[in-house]
Formats: sequence, structure tokens, C-alpha cells
Amino acid sequence: MAIDKQEKVLYEFGVFLLDPEERLLLCRGLSVPLTPKAFDTLLLLVENGGHVLKKDELIEKLWPDSFVGENSLAQNISALRKALDDGSEEQQHIETIPRLGYRFTAPVTRVQPTDNQAKTTTAASSGQTATAQPTNGRALPAIQVTDVGLNGVTKRSRSKLAIGVMVVLVATLVIGLAYLLLIRRSQNARPEALRLAVLPFRNIKQDPETDFLGFSLADVVITKLGYVKKLTVRSSAQVEKYRNQTIDPQQVAKELDVELLLTGNFIKEGDNLRITSQLLDVGRNEIVWSEPIDLRYDKLITVQDEVTARVIDGLQLKLSPAERQNLALDTPANPLAYDYFLRGVDLYSRNDFAPAISMFEKTVSLDPNYALAWAHLGRTYNALASFALEGNEAYDKAFRAYEKALQLNPQEVEPRIYLANTYTDTGRVTQAVPLLKETLEAHPNLAEAHWELGYAYRFGGMLEESIAECEQARRLDPKVKINNSAINGYLYTGAYQKFLQSLPATDTNAYIVFYRGYGNYYLKNWSNAAADFDRAYQIAPSLYSQVGAALRKSIAGHKDQGLVLLHDLEDKIQQHNVRDAEGVYKVAQAYAILGDKSSALRVLRRSIDGGFVCYPYITSDPLLESLHNEPEFTQLRDLTRTKHEDFKHQFFPGR
Repeated sequence: MAIDKQEKVLYEFGVFLLDPEERLLLCRGLSVPLTPKAFDTLLLLVENGGHVLKKDELIEKLWPDSFVGENSLAQNISALRKALDDGSEEQQHIETIPRLGYRFTAPVTRVQPTDNQAKTTTAASSGQTATAQPTNGRALPAIQVTDVGLNGVTKRSRSKLAIGVMVVLVATLVIGLAYLLLIRRSQNARPEALRLAVLPFRNIKQDPETDFLGFSLADVVITKLGYVKKLTVRSSAQVEKYRNQTIDPQQVAKELDVELLLTGNFIKEGDNLRITSQLLDVGRNEIVWSEPIDLRYDKLITVQDEVTARVIDGLQLKLSPAERQNLALDTPANPLAYDYFLRGVDLYSRNDFAPAISMFEKTVSLDPNYALAWAHLGRTYNALASFALEGNEAYDKAFRAYEKALQLNPQEVEPRIYLANTYTDTGRVTQAVPLLKETLEAHPNLAEAHWELGYAYRFGGMLEESIAECEQARRLDPKVKINNSAINGYLYTGAYQKFLQSLPATDTNAYIVFYRGYGNYYLKNWSNAAADFDRAYQIAPSLYSQVGAALRKSIAGHKDQGLVLLHDLEDKIQQHNVRDAEGVYKVAQAYAILGDKSSALRVLRRSIDGGFVCYPYITSDPLLESLHNEPEFTQLRDLTRTKHEDFKHQFFPGR
């Protein structure tokens, strides 16, 4: 017995016709474009016309597997109101019930589609215009041809034969097309792990006062999306070079090795802010979604959740309960505090550490429960301690900030990674490694965690393992250098050319420019090394660039001047108890090159006691060759070997 097909239902209200089956909204017969979520929202409201639908109920039905806030729903309602504006006066279809929800107020009629309505909606869904054939009110007569043709086959018979052949051909064609479509769909299916880059937003107005928003808004969206396991999101350091640039999406996607790009721009006029963003599927050459977000500036705190929700919704990602919970955590609460936070993020990215700290401290003063702000504050204090030689006091403040961040949100990734980095910097590498391994168990594709683990391994002298972790980070984030840093494992194993090739192509980061000079120094490319050391010191007189300045004096034959620089640097390190053991090791190298062996051995001991126990490097380092015949060097080498073996047995038993 045949089962009746469910009858199709259309909804009419005013000049609009809503077709749920074809997912079409028509206004006077013309299709009205709606995003999928906007259509779903309209259908829910229409089906419950005259009744209040609570905000929580709508969000649960529209985004059952995603994390969104009320702002996403409000954006959908706003888009619907614009779409339903038919030009009539006092038209209102959707009523806002304050603090409760929304109600569809226009009279709705459920109708069965006529043939013409069915044709209209079908044509609209295919992008065609439906037209009825004119009959002038009379039926056209049927024409039958019965003339006998060749071989006694009538034209009617030949017609039947032709029709039969045509049916077979059409059937074959349909099957073939279906097969091709299935293949194409399979080929075009999105991979399990999607690679996404969030580019800095462009400031349309080019106002220096609001420029900070471009990079910092991208950074907070990157942080949020990092909780979604089906996304591999490029880090902020990787996209920084695209600040305020006109980009070619295909070229940028190739450079960052991603399928998806989130781009956008913004303009602030008085207290009003408009952010226009779009998610591009570069591989498919299509826009997944593109919508403006209009809001008052004091509502800026909603933007990171809004954009995150739209990405998740546009890619139709299903979130686990844990992912939804993590996304819901750590939302800023104070608009002014959030403004300070975004300014601090931008300043840190420019290596302006002291003013960045000022911004982050203002943030946590106004919004003490914002865990991410505490994490960034800790990271900035650590940078100030090592690079600006602030030492003990800054380290202590960094640890307190990390502790506060993890109390507020134990699952947040950023304070864990930043804390591990500070552990390594301050000689507690055996605490850094377990923390990073635990983080990678939950987030195996987190490039920055692999990078920090590689950093910790090289402190312990496990150079091959260090290189493997750093290369894994590069595979996850290829072609762009994680955190503007270097794979020192290449350098420490003597692969000097490979080390230089691995460095980011930048002339504005003192750390990287120093290391470029350092690699050239090992290769005895004296002129290149001298130019790089000069440039690094010009950018910022940090611990590393001051070592470079001393080496520059050695190249020029001014050893006495170089030693004056080193003694002054060592005094600062001791005075502030700077504990960057890898950086301190480079001071020992410079002393050895400049001929002050006793100072070289003294500082080398400080480095080893500080946790830099890279035994394979210390024993083969040509820059320490002048110390090899010194009895104290033999003692220090043996001490390093013992600590290195302890590290290896703890984390690599059996090797």
C-alpha cells in the first residue's frame, strides 16, 4: 500500500511567502536572500506566530551544538527585520519583548501551494523565472501522426522507439551525473581538521587612536577558536605581518597553508563601531558568510564571542560539551577594562613591554576575574624580566599572574604555555615539561605547546628531540615562524646554514636579527654578522643585542671595549638576578671570545646552575674552544653531563 507523501505547507504573511521545504522567502514573487541561520530563525518565529519565544529557547534550538551569546540571536533578528522591510509604513513583523524574547506579530496563514505557487518557488530555488504557457483559455488539440514510413514502421512506432532510446540515454546520463556529483562531493568534503587564519582587521578610517583594534581583535578571536579541536588556527605572531595591508586571499592562504581565511575591517565613528568580517573558503573560492556587526563601542566585549559563533556556525561544526564550556568561560565583563586589554595585546606585539604592562594592570584592576588578562600580564612581566633585564621582581610578578589566571580558569591554554616558558627561563625545566605534555594530551595540534616543549628539551640537552618538536610546530604552522623565534637546535648541532634559513625574514625584531648575526658569526661571515649585531642593538638594547654589541667589538678588533660592555651587562644580570640561562650562556661565550677566561668560566657556571644543561652543545661549541684546557671547564662539563643525564633519565628513560 502506497504511503501518502506529506503535504507541502507554505506560510503567507502580507506580501511574503515562506517555503520551508525549498528554504525560500519570497516577496511579491522575488527571492529574498537570507543566511541559513536567519532563515531558521524566521521559520521558528512564523511557526509560533503570536507567541513569545524566549531567547534561551531560540538559542538552544538554533545552535544546539555551538556556543553563542544573545548577541548572535540579536544579529539574526536585526537581519530579518531588514529583510522583511517591504517599504510599507509602520510595518512590524518581529516584536522584542524586553528581557524575555521575541514574538512574530504579523498575521500568518498556512496554505497549500497551488501549481503556480509550486512553480514559482521551484523556479526561484533554481534561480529561474517561472512562466505559464499561454492557452487563451482553450485546450490545445492532440496531434497524432500515423503515416507509414520505411520498412513498414509507422512514425508513431519510430517515435516510441526514439522515446525509449531517449529514456535509456537520459537514465544513463542521470546515473553518470549522480556518480560524478558523488565523486565531486567526496573530493570537496571538508577535511576533519580545518586550517584557519584570522587576519588583523583593517582600520578603514586609518585613525592612530583606534589602530590597536586591528591586531588585538584578531588575537582574541584566535584565542577563542583555539578551543575548537576541529580547527587548527594560526597563531597571532604568524598573521601579524598582514597588519593594515591589502591582501590577495589566494596568496595569503598559500603562505599560511590554510583553507580558510577570516578577514575584516572596522570603522569607529564617535561611540559607534562597525565591524565587517567575512569567512573565505579559499580552496572552494567561496564566501562562507559575510555580515557587518554594528554596535556601540561599550559593547565591544561581545565581538569575540559573536565572530567565534559565526565561524562555528558557518562551518557547521559540532562542539563537544567540553568545548562549549571552555568557550563560555573567561568572558570580559568591563568595557573599559577590555579596551585596556586590547591595547595591551597590541603593545606586546610591538615589544613595548612596559606600556603593555600598564594596560594589563589597568585591565585586571577593573576586571579582576578576567583570566586571559592575567595570563597576558604574566607573559609580559616574563619578557620584561629577561629581555629588559628586570629580573627577580618581574619574574615573581609573572608567577603570581599565572597563578591567578589558572585559579580563575584551570583549563585555559595560554597561562599554561606562558607558565611553562617562564619555568624554562628560570631554571625549572623539569616543571615545564610535564605541564606541556599534559597540555598536548588535551590539545595535540597546539603548535605553540610543541614549540615550548622543544625549547625545554634543548635546555636539557635533548637536541634531536628538541628539533623534532620544533619541526612539528612548524608543520602545524608552516612557513611562518612561531613566536618570531628560532630553532636553536639546528645551531647547537652545527647546522648553521639550516639555522639561518629557518629564521623569520624580519628586520624589526631585535631577537631574530641578533640570532641572524650569531649564525653568521659561527660561519665567519664577519661583515654580515657585524651588520646584524649593529641592527639588533639599534632596535633594542636587550640582553641578546648587548652580547651582539660586544661580539661586534671583537670583529672590529676592539676587545677592550667589548669587555667593558660585557662587564656592565654582567653587573645588571647579577643585580637583578636575571635567570635566562640560555642568554647568560651567550655572555660566557662572548667573554671566551674576547679572551677573559675567568669571567667566561664564572658566567658559564651561572648558566649551568640556572638550568641550561645542554651537554652536547657545551662540549662541541667552537666559541668555547679557548676554555677546553682549563681545569674548571672540565669540572663544569662533568657537572653539565650529570644534570643532562638526570634530565634524560627522567623524561626519556631507557635512552
